[in-house]
Amino acid sequence: MFRFLAGAFQCGVALTCFSTSSFAHDDDGGNVTYASDHAPIGVMADHRHEKGEWMLSYRFMTMDMEGSRDGTTSLSPEEIVTTVANPFGMPPTLRVVPTQMTMNMHMIGGMYGLSDRITLMAMTNIISLEMDHITFQGGMGTNRLGTFTTESSGFGDSVLGAIIGLDDGTSKHDQMNVALLFGIPTGSITNTDQILTPMNTTPTPRLPYPMQLGSGSFEFRPNVTSRNRIGDWSLGGQLSGIVRINENDEDYRLGHVGAATAWLSYEFAPWISASGRVEARHQGKISGQDPLIAAPVQTADPENQGGETVTALLGVNLAGQEGVIKGHRLGFEFGLPLYRNLNGPQLETDWTLTVGWQKAF
Repeated sequence: MFRFLAGAFQCGVALTCFSTSSFAHDDDGGNVTYASDHAPIGVMADHRHEKGEWMLSYRFMTMDMEGSRDGTTSLSPEEIVTTVANPFGMPPTLRVVPTQMTMNMHMIGGMYGLSDRITLMAMTNIISLEMDHITFQGGMGTNRLGTFTTESSGFGDSVLGAIIGLDDGTSKHDQMNVALLFGIPTGSITNTDQILTPMNTTPTPRLPYPMQLGSGSFEFRPNVTSRNRIGDWSLGGQLSGIVRINENDEDYRLGHVGAATAWLSYEFAPWISASGRVEARHQGKISGQDPLIAAPVQTADPENQGGETVTALLGVNLAGQEGVIKGHRLGFEFGLPLYRNLNGPQLETDWTLTVGWQKAF
Protein backbone atom coordinates (compact mmCIF):
# COMPACT_ATOMS: atom_id res chain seq x y z
CA MET A 1 0.00 0.00 0.00
CA PHE A 2 2.87 2.40 0.74
CA ARG A 3 4.28 1.62 -2.73
CA PHE A 4 0.89 2.29 -4.29
CA LEU A 5 0.58 5.68 -2.59
CA ALA A 6 4.15 6.60 -3.42
CA GLY A 7 3.36 5.79 -7.06
CA ALA A 8 0.26 7.98 -6.93
CA PHE A 9 2.34 10.80 -5.48
CA GLN A 10 4.89 10.40 -8.30
CA CYS A 11 2.05 10.48 -10.83
CA GLY A 12 0.87 13.77 -9.35
CA VAL A 13 4.40 15.15 -9.60
CA ALA A 14 4.66 14.14 -13.25
CA LEU A 15 1.32 15.71 -14.13
CA THR A 16 2.35 18.92 -12.37
CA CYS A 17 5.55 19.06 -14.36
CA PHE A 18 4.15 18.16 -17.80
CA SER A 19 0.58 19.47 -17.90
CA THR A 20 -0.14 22.39 -20.21
CA SER A 21 -2.34 25.42 -19.68
CA SER A 22 -5.03 23.92 -21.94
CA PHE A 23 -5.79 21.36 -19.23
CA ALA A 24 -6.17 23.86 -16.39
CA HIS A 25 -8.56 26.70 -15.64
CA ASP A 26 -7.75 29.86 -17.52
CA ASP A 27 -5.97 32.50 -15.44
CA ASP A 28 -8.73 34.44 -13.70
CA GLY A 29 -6.54 37.09 -12.10
CA GLY A 30 -7.62 35.97 -8.66
CA ASN A 31 -11.31 36.80 -9.24
CA VAL A 32 -12.63 33.24 -8.84
CA THR A 33 -12.18 30.94 -5.85
CA TYR A 34 -12.27 27.29 -6.93
CA ALA A 35 -13.45 24.60 -4.51
CA SER A 36 -10.67 22.16 -5.39
CA ASP A 37 -7.71 24.57 -5.44
CA HIS A 38 -6.80 23.25 -1.99
CA ALA A 39 -6.31 19.65 -0.91
CA PRO A 40 -9.06 17.94 1.11
CA ILE A 41 -9.46 19.61 4.49
CA GLY A 42 -7.73 16.76 6.33
CA VAL A 43 -4.43 17.43 4.52
CA MET A 44 -2.23 20.01 6.23
CA ALA A 45 0.31 22.44 4.72
CA ASP A 46 -0.56 21.53 1.13
CA HIS A 47 -0.46 24.97 -0.55
CA ARG A 48 1.21 28.38 -0.47
CA HIS A 49 -0.01 31.95 -0.98
CA GLU A 50 0.98 34.95 -3.08
CA LYS A 51 3.20 37.61 -1.56
CA GLY A 52 1.37 39.65 1.08
CA GLU A 53 -1.65 37.33 1.23
CA TRP A 54 -2.94 36.06 4.58
CA MET A 55 -5.09 33.04 5.35
CA LEU A 56 -6.86 32.10 8.57
CA SER A 57 -8.17 28.60 9.19
CA TYR A 58 -10.13 26.63 11.73
CA ARG A 59 -10.58 22.87 11.75
CA PHE A 60 -12.57 20.63 14.06
CA MET A 61 -11.61 16.97 14.09
CA THR A 62 -13.33 14.22 16.03
CA MET A 63 -12.20 10.61 16.24
CA ASP A 64 -13.90 7.57 17.77
CA MET A 65 -11.97 4.50 18.95
CA GLU A 66 -13.71 1.40 20.24
CA GLY A 67 -12.48 -2.13 20.89
CA SER A 68 -8.92 -3.43 21.17
CA ARG A 69 -6.65 -4.96 18.56
CA ASP A 70 -3.28 -6.72 18.70
CA GLY A 71 -1.74 -6.79 15.24
CA THR A 72 -4.73 -7.46 12.97
CA THR A 73 -6.69 -9.46 15.58
CA SER A 74 -9.49 -7.99 17.68
CA LEU A 75 -9.46 -8.88 21.39
CA SER A 76 -12.29 -8.80 23.95
CA PRO A 77 -11.68 -7.37 27.44
CA GLU A 78 -11.86 -10.90 28.86
CA GLU A 79 -9.21 -12.15 26.44
CA ILE A 80 -6.91 -9.28 27.40
CA VAL A 81 -7.12 -9.84 31.17
CA THR A 82 -6.53 -13.59 30.84
CA THR A 83 -3.76 -13.62 28.20
CA VAL A 84 -1.80 -10.33 28.25
CA ALA A 85 1.00 -10.10 30.82
CA ASN A 86 1.31 -7.07 33.07
CA PRO A 87 4.78 -5.57 32.32
CA PHE A 88 4.91 -3.98 35.78
CA GLY A 89 4.77 -7.24 37.75
CA MET A 90 1.80 -8.03 39.98
CA PRO A 91 -0.94 -8.81 39.21
CA PRO A 92 0.40 -11.17 36.52
CA THR A 93 -2.02 -10.04 33.80
CA LEU A 94 -3.63 -6.74 32.88
CA ARG A 95 -6.69 -5.96 35.02
CA VAL A 96 -7.94 -2.68 33.53
CA VAL A 97 -9.09 -2.51 29.89
CA PRO A 98 -10.05 0.64 27.93
CA THR A 99 -13.19 0.11 25.87
CA GLN A 100 -13.76 3.40 24.05
CA MET A 101 -11.99 6.71 23.47
CA THR A 102 -13.20 9.96 21.93
CA MET A 103 -10.86 12.72 20.80
CA ASN A 104 -12.05 16.20 19.84
CA MET A 105 -9.51 18.67 18.47
CA HIS A 106 -9.89 22.35 17.54
CA MET A 107 -7.07 23.49 15.22
CA ILE A 108 -6.45 27.20 14.64
CA GLY A 109 -3.96 28.24 11.99
CA GLY A 110 -2.59 31.18 10.05
CA MET A 111 -0.53 31.51 6.85
CA TYR A 112 1.24 34.48 5.29
CA GLY A 113 2.82 34.81 1.84
CA LEU A 114 6.31 36.12 2.53
CA SER A 115 6.91 35.91 -1.22
CA ASP A 116 5.30 34.06 -4.12
CA ARG A 117 7.59 31.12 -3.33
CA ILE A 118 7.62 31.13 0.50
CA THR A 119 4.60 30.99 2.80
CA LEU A 120 4.95 31.12 6.58
CA MET A 121 2.63 28.96 8.69
CA ALA A 122 1.64 28.63 12.36
CA MET A 123 -0.91 26.37 14.00
CA THR A 124 -2.00 25.43 17.49
CA ASN A 125 -4.80 23.27 18.83
CA ILE A 126 -7.06 22.58 21.78
CA ILE A 127 -7.71 18.93 22.58
CA SER A 128 -10.36 17.11 24.62
CA LEU A 129 -9.88 13.39 25.39
CA GLU A 130 -12.22 10.93 27.07
CA MET A 131 -11.59 7.21 27.68
CA ASP A 132 -13.93 4.58 29.18
CA HIS A 133 -12.53 1.58 31.09
CA ILE A 134 -13.54 -1.71 32.70
CA THR A 135 -11.78 -2.71 35.91
CA PHE A 136 -11.53 -6.40 36.71
CA GLN A 137 -11.04 -7.67 40.25
CA GLY A 138 -7.46 -8.07 41.43
CA GLY A 139 -5.60 -11.33 40.98
CA MET A 140 -6.88 -13.40 38.07
CA GLY A 141 -10.16 -14.31 36.38
CA THR A 142 -12.82 -12.32 34.56
CA ASN A 143 -14.96 -10.90 37.39
CA ARG A 144 -15.75 -7.28 36.63
CA LEU A 145 -15.36 -4.85 39.51
CA GLY A 146 -16.74 -1.73 37.80
CA THR A 147 -16.20 0.95 35.18
CA PHE A 148 -14.73 4.44 35.12
CA THR A 149 -13.97 7.28 32.68
CA THR A 150 -10.90 9.50 32.53
CA GLU A 151 -10.78 12.92 30.87
CA SER A 152 -8.04 15.29 29.76
CA SER A 153 -8.24 18.63 27.96
CA GLY A 154 -6.20 21.72 27.14
CA PHE A 155 -3.73 23.05 24.60
CA GLY A 156 -1.89 20.54 22.44
CA ASP A 157 1.42 20.99 20.66
CA SER A 158 2.00 23.85 18.18
CA VAL A 159 3.55 23.95 14.71
CA LEU A 160 5.67 26.69 13.09
CA GLY A 161 7.48 26.74 9.76
CA ALA A 162 7.49 27.56 6.07
CA ILE A 163 6.11 26.12 2.83
CA ILE A 164 8.51 26.58 -0.09
CA GLY A 165 7.52 26.33 -3.75
CA LEU A 166 9.45 23.99 -6.03
CA ASP A 167 7.49 24.79 -9.22
CA ASP A 168 8.01 27.78 -11.53
CA GLY A 169 5.15 29.72 -9.95
CA THR A 170 3.33 30.41 -13.23
CA SER A 171 0.10 28.62 -12.23
CA LYS A 172 -1.86 29.21 -9.06
CA HIS A 173 -3.84 26.01 -9.67
CA ASP A 174 -0.85 23.63 -9.82
CA GLN A 175 1.80 23.60 -7.11
CA MET A 176 4.67 21.48 -5.87
CA ASN A 177 5.87 22.41 -2.40
CA VAL A 178 8.15 21.29 0.38
CA ALA A 179 7.16 22.18 3.94
CA LEU A 180 9.77 22.62 6.65
CA LEU A 181 7.74 22.60 9.84
CA PHE A 182 8.69 22.25 13.50
CA GLY A 183 6.57 21.02 16.40
CA ILE A 184 6.78 22.97 19.67
CA PRO A 185 5.86 21.02 22.86
CA THR A 186 3.11 23.27 24.21
CA GLY A 187 0.84 20.37 25.23
CA SER A 188 0.89 18.92 28.75
CA ILE A 189 2.29 15.42 29.35
CA THR A 190 1.59 15.34 33.12
CA ASN A 191 -2.24 15.27 33.27
CA THR A 192 -3.91 13.22 36.02
CA ASP A 193 -7.41 11.91 36.78
CA GLN A 194 -9.21 9.58 39.17
CA ILE A 195 -9.31 5.86 38.33
CA LEU A 196 -10.76 2.62 39.76
CA THR A 197 -8.03 0.09 40.61
CA PRO A 198 -8.41 -3.72 40.78
CA MET A 199 -8.16 -3.36 44.58
CA ASN A 200 -11.29 -1.13 44.58
CA THR A 201 -9.41 2.08 45.41
CA THR A 202 -9.79 5.41 43.59
CA PRO A 203 -6.44 7.25 43.41
CA THR A 204 -5.60 10.08 41.00
CA PRO A 205 -2.40 9.03 39.18
CA ARG A 206 -0.74 10.38 36.04
CA LEU A 207 -2.73 9.28 33.01
CA PRO A 208 -1.25 6.87 30.41
CA TYR A 209 0.35 8.08 27.18
CA PRO A 210 -2.75 8.24 24.90
CA MET A 211 -4.47 10.56 27.38
CA GLN A 212 -1.68 13.14 27.42
CA LEU A 213 -2.09 16.24 25.24
CA GLY A 214 1.37 16.54 23.66
CA SER A 215 4.57 14.70 22.87
CA GLY A 216 6.79 16.72 25.19
CA SER A 217 9.46 16.74 22.46
CA PHE A 218 10.57 19.18 19.80
CA GLU A 219 9.72 17.74 16.39
CA PHE A 220 10.74 18.07 12.75
CA ARG A 221 7.62 17.74 10.54
CA PRO A 222 8.62 17.87 6.85
CA ASN A 223 6.36 17.11 3.90
CA VAL A 224 6.42 17.22 0.10
CA THR A 225 3.14 17.94 -1.70
CA SER A 226 2.17 17.95 -5.37
CA ARG A 227 -1.21 19.22 -6.61
CA ASN A 228 -2.40 19.33 -10.23
CA ARG A 229 -5.57 20.20 -12.13
CA ILE A 230 -6.82 18.66 -15.39
CA GLY A 231 -10.08 20.29 -16.43
CA ASP A 232 -12.62 19.65 -13.68
CA TRP A 233 -10.43 16.99 -12.05
CA SER A 234 -7.75 17.61 -9.43
CA LEU A 235 -5.30 15.15 -7.96
CA GLY A 236 -2.42 15.29 -5.56
CA GLY A 237 -0.17 13.48 -3.16
CA GLN A 238 1.78 14.19 -0.03
CA LEU A 239 4.62 12.44 1.77
CA SER A 240 5.07 13.56 5.38
CA GLY A 241 6.83 12.63 8.59
CA ILE A 242 7.24 13.48 12.25
CA VAL A 243 10.71 13.08 13.75
CA ARG A 244 10.83 13.45 17.54
CA ILE A 245 14.10 15.28 18.11
CA ASN A 246 14.61 14.79 21.83
CA GLU A 247 13.54 12.69 24.81
CA ASN A 248 11.04 14.72 26.82
CA ASP A 249 11.27 15.78 30.47
CA GLU A 250 9.47 12.60 31.60
CA ASP A 251 12.16 10.30 30.13
CA TYR A 252 10.42 9.04 26.98
CA ARG A 253 9.96 9.87 23.30
CA LEU A 254 6.92 9.05 21.21
CA GLY A 255 7.51 6.98 18.08
CA HIS A 256 8.46 8.61 14.78
CA VAL A 257 5.73 8.87 12.12
CA GLY A 258 5.78 8.38 8.35
CA ALA A 259 2.70 8.92 6.16
CA ALA A 260 1.72 8.96 2.50
CA THR A 261 -1.57 10.13 1.05
CA ALA A 262 -3.07 10.54 -2.44
CA TRP A 263 -6.37 12.11 -3.48
CA LEU A 264 -8.59 12.73 -6.49
CA SER A 265 -11.38 15.31 -6.62
CA TYR A 266 -14.01 16.38 -9.13
CA GLU A 267 -15.37 19.93 -9.36
CA PHE A 268 -19.07 19.97 -10.24
CA ALA A 269 -18.99 23.77 -10.31
CA PRO A 270 -16.46 26.36 -9.11
CA TRP A 271 -18.23 26.42 -5.72
CA ILE A 272 -18.35 22.67 -5.00
CA SER A 273 -16.12 19.62 -5.36
CA ALA A 274 -16.04 16.08 -3.97
CA SER A 275 -12.88 14.15 -3.13
CA GLY A 276 -11.68 10.65 -2.41
CA ARG A 277 -8.43 10.08 -0.53
CA VAL A 278 -6.35 7.19 0.80
CA GLU A 279 -3.80 7.60 3.59
CA ALA A 280 -1.21 5.09 4.85
CA ARG A 281 0.51 5.80 8.16
CA HIS A 282 3.23 4.15 10.23
CA GLN A 283 4.08 5.10 13.82
CA GLY A 284 6.79 3.52 15.94
CA LYS A 285 6.66 2.44 19.58
CA ILE A 286 7.54 4.70 22.48
CA SER A 287 11.21 4.87 23.40
CA GLY A 288 11.82 5.08 27.16
CA GLN A 289 9.21 5.25 29.89
CA ASP A 290 7.59 7.77 32.22
CA PRO A 291 8.33 6.44 35.75
CA LEU A 292 4.97 7.77 36.97
CA ILE A 293 2.97 5.83 34.36
CA ALA A 294 2.84 2.28 35.71
CA ALA A 295 -0.46 0.40 35.98
CA PRO A 296 -2.00 -2.95 34.86
CA VAL A 297 -3.60 -1.36 31.78
CA GLN A 298 -2.49 -1.66 28.14
CA THR A 299 -2.23 2.11 27.62
CA ALA A 300 0.56 2.33 30.25
CA ASP A 301 2.88 -0.01 28.31
CA PRO A 302 5.24 1.85 25.90
CA GLU A 303 5.27 -1.28 23.72
CA ASN A 304 1.53 -0.98 23.04
CA GLN A 305 1.82 2.17 20.94
CA GLY A 306 1.89 2.79 17.19
CA GLY A 307 1.50 0.47 14.23
CA GLU A 308 0.39 0.65 10.60
CA THR A 309 -2.97 1.89 9.31
CA VAL A 310 -4.60 2.59 5.95
CA THR A 311 -7.64 4.87 5.87
CA ALA A 312 -10.13 5.76 3.13
CA LEU A 313 -11.61 9.27 3.27
CA LEU A 314 -14.45 10.98 1.39
CA GLY A 315 -14.74 14.77 1.35
CA VAL A 316 -16.71 17.77 0.11
CA ASN A 317 -15.24 21.26 -0.46
CA LEU A 318 -17.30 24.44 -0.82
CA ALA A 319 -16.04 27.85 -1.97
CA GLY A 320 -18.05 31.09 -1.71
CA GLN A 321 -18.32 32.98 -5.00
CA GLU A 322 -20.27 36.17 -4.30
CA GLY A 323 -21.27 38.59 -1.59
CA VAL A 324 -20.26 38.15 2.04
CA ILE A 325 -19.25 34.49 1.52
CA LYS A 326 -16.87 35.24 -1.37
CA GLY A 327 -13.47 33.67 -0.73
CA HIS A 328 -14.63 31.63 2.25
CA ARG A 329 -14.04 27.88 2.11
CA LEU A 330 -15.74 25.04 3.95
CA GLY A 331 -14.41 21.49 3.89
CA PHE A 332 -15.71 18.19 5.22
CA GLU A 333 -13.93 14.83 5.26
CA PHE A 334 -15.04 11.50 6.74
CA GLY A 335 -12.64 8.58 7.17
CA LEU A 336 -13.02 4.83 7.71
CA PRO A 337 -10.22 2.29 8.28
CA LEU A 338 -9.22 -0.12 5.52
CA TYR A 339 -6.36 -1.82 7.37
CA ARG A 340 -5.07 -1.77 10.96
CA ASN A 341 -1.98 -3.62 12.19
CA LEU A 342 -1.34 -2.30 15.68
CA ASN A 343 1.45 -2.76 18.19
CA GLY A 344 -1.18 -3.94 20.61
CA PRO A 345 -3.23 -4.53 22.41
CA GLN A 346 -4.52 -1.01 21.93
CA LEU A 347 -7.74 0.76 20.98
CA GLU A 348 -8.52 0.84 17.24
CA THR A 349 -9.90 3.82 15.33
CA ASP A 350 -13.39 3.27 13.94
CA TRP A 351 -13.97 6.61 12.16
CA THR A 352 -12.80 10.21 11.89
CA LEU A 353 -14.53 13.42 10.85
CA THR A 354 -12.86 16.73 9.99
CA VAL A 355 -14.75 19.98 9.35
CA GLY A 356 -12.85 23.12 8.44
CA TRP A 357 -13.09 26.78 7.42
CA GLN A 358 -10.48 28.83 5.51
CA LYS A 359 -10.38 32.44 4.38
CA ALA A 360 -7.62 34.16 2.43
CA PHE A 361 -7.35 37.97 2.21
